[in-house]
Amino acid sequence: MVGESAQSLYNDAVAMLEKIVSEKWLTAKGVCGFWPCARDGDDVELYLTEEERHVRLPFLRQQIRKSRDRANYCLADFIDPDGDWIGGFAVGIHGIEPHLERFRAGHDDYSDILLKALADRFAEAFAERLHQHVRTTLWGYAPGEQLTNEALIREEYRGIRPAPGYPACPDHSLKPILFELLDATAKTGITLTESYAMLPTAAVSGFYFGHPQAEYFGVARIGRDQVEDYAARRGADIPTAERWLRPNLD
Repeated sequence: MVGESAQSLYNDAVAMLEKIVSEKWLTAKGVCGFWPCARDGDDVELYLTEEERHVRLPFLRQQIRKSRDRANYCLADFIDPDGDWIGGFAVGIHGIEPHLERFRAGHDDYSDILLKALADRFAEAFAERLHQHVRTTLWGYAPGEQLTNEALIREEYRGIRPAPGYPACPDHSLKPILFELLDATAKTGITLTESYAMLPTAAVSGFYFGHPQAEYFGVARIGRDQVEDYAARRGADIPTAERWLRPNLD
């Protein structure tokens, strides 16, 4: 979309943004955490020292045909089997509903859609800013990082933040494990539905990997052998694992 329509949409978004800020429509809440861990095959085993227990995060490996010198990735590859750290986060934008109800009551679909879009952008921006704070201060593996906005958009920083349900980590059912580790609902007010959707919908959650060679990838299609292996590692039956992984099944 270019030209007059694009300029009109931009002007409307800026006007609503100014109202959101000046009238304090929305509230941002987030949490992050870090845990000692180690790789065990395609799992990452977390050590919760205060609770004296371990938590396993099972991940999936690509099974696509590549050239001989290119490996099939799994997120666990970015964790040292001799000991490492992994992080997690959840951020959400609260307060949207009263305004959506007002727009719906006035049959203002345009403003309804615009506010939802802005709230989603706020959540992504919050996730980006928190990740920067993690890299430079909280985890601190890149204390001297100084990147331009363009470099940030190109993700030239070290580390990744894959989210459950997305290509490198396609199983949404890992979210309850992540939320329990973070005590996310109590600390952020974000809840999970039975199908693992986050409420409020303007929310982002995921894991932090700090390995210098960590990169995003897509698991893509997986075979029956990995479904069976994944089910065993999750302690689930095959039909349940197939339900979790249906979009990736051969």
